[in-house]
Amino acid sequence: MPLPSYRLAGADDHTGAVENALAAIRAEFDVPDGFPPEVEAEAREAVGRAQDAAAALPDATDLPFFTIDPAGSMDLDQAMHLESDGDGHRVRYAIADLGDVVRPGGAIDTEARRRGQTLYLPDETAPLHPRVLSEDACSLLPGVERAAYVWDLRLDAAGELREAHVARQRVRSLARYDYQRVQALLEGGGEAVDPRTDPQLPLLARIGELRAEAERARGGASLELPDQEIEKQADGTYLLTYRPLVPAEVHNAHVSLLTGMAAADMMLAGGVGVLRTMPAPVEKDLDRFRRQASALGIAWPESMSYGEFLRTLDGANPTHLALVHAATGLFRGAGYTPFDGTPPERPLHSAIAAPYAHVTAPLRRLVDRFGLAVCAALDAGEEVPAWVREALPELPEIMGESDRKAAAVSRACTNAAEAAELAHRVGESFEAVVVEDRGEKGLVVQLAEPAVVGSADGRAELGARVRVILREALPQERRVRFEVAGTPRD
Repeated sequence: MPLPSYRLAGADDHTGAVENALAAIRAEFDVPDGFPPEVEAEAREAVGRAQDAAAALPDATDLPFFTIDPAGSMDLDQAMHLESDGDGHRVRYAIADLGDVVRPGGAIDTEARRRGQTLYLPDETAPLHPRVLSEDACSLLPGVERAAYVWDLRLDAAGELREAHVARQRVRSLARYDYQRVQALLEGGGEAVDPRTDPQLPLLARIGELRAEAERARGGASLELPDQEIEKQADGTYLLTYRPLVPAEVHNAHVSLLTGMAAADMMLAGGVGVLRTMPAPVEKDLDRFRRQASALGIAWPESMSYGEFLRTLDGANPTHLALVHAATGLFRGAGYTPFDGTPPERPLHSAIAAPYAHVTAPLRRLVDRFGLAVCAALDAGEEVPAWVREALPELPEIMGESDRKAAAVSRACTNAAEAAELAHRVGESFEAVVVEDRGEKGLVVQLAEPAVVGSADGRAELGARVRVILREALPQERRVRFEVAGTPRD
């Protein structure tokens, strides 16, 4: 089934339904609007400290780093440099350094702990840190020198990590890429960006492939469900899309995962840190998932792990798509586990099938700043700073609450956009696929076009192609409701 894009209502359509709904979402979920004056003042003063900190660090600006992010991003947390290393590879992964910018207990730190993470809405973000820092003075933008935690990761021929170190250094990114540009260059059809960084991109693909194979060998499980996104366009309208991940994006994610796994190992060896953990799926959920696969006629050999089975599913196949949606129920219970002294009894992130820590996005996620400080101290043989140790027990609650808010805001925005797109089409029929059966609560259907997922009354088999009639589309209530009316041929 195609993954289309459709233009949604702007300010001159449907009486500004999208804008009105977004304003209501901000109010309902207490989305921050700007920063308190004392935070902005401290951030302006911190710009000078950021420059001084970079100048005082060991110089690594001779390495041609580059960044890969969604197009238009300004809060660039990571830059990388890749090279062959004997029969293996060497990855230098630079992460934005806030150590000399955010003072423990200061106004920025206090506000960041209140927010937990950056919130993303279709028209603008609610950043974790003031933009003068997160999108300028601390962002790894091209052509400027920045302080960074530089991970030095050496991989063997199979892509397995054999050595890891991290230290604060001064870096300069030379080029910025987005995922589509990288993919085009890898396929030989893209326009060159920089002769010093373009040759590294095939190494990224190779490292990504090796790390994906290592994940399979560990028994890890990944779920590449197309993202449903809303983007504000230059003309003020909104675009709702299903965006499948391109291979370059997956390769890039594997480098980030590699760094997080190295950080977790370092924390466990040092006896202090905070892990990102997730329990393994419980047997009843796996049994239900296996029954769903059987009901859809999709063979799942008894000898195949659920992670390996997920890799056989094709999101463009309507029957498989229903099972991909069902698989999200296996990825539950992720959280943060701090420790200081005794390592946790359950240190694994089950989807990764290894210990893992969040350390690659400090501009956008609070916990990463603390994890980076832990690892840099441990690798240098120094004491972990007291301000880090004191904060570790508080981080799970802060991050858990911010994760819940971020998920709720994202879903509310998508629901509002879907309802706005369909508000003038009540009574029309659409082709759809049944992706979930919620029993008495009805069905969940994914439309072939436009890019909408909604609830439906009536009965139909999971994975079936159906014809649905739109009965309700209310942007302010963020509600869309369909009714199953038969098969597409009816």
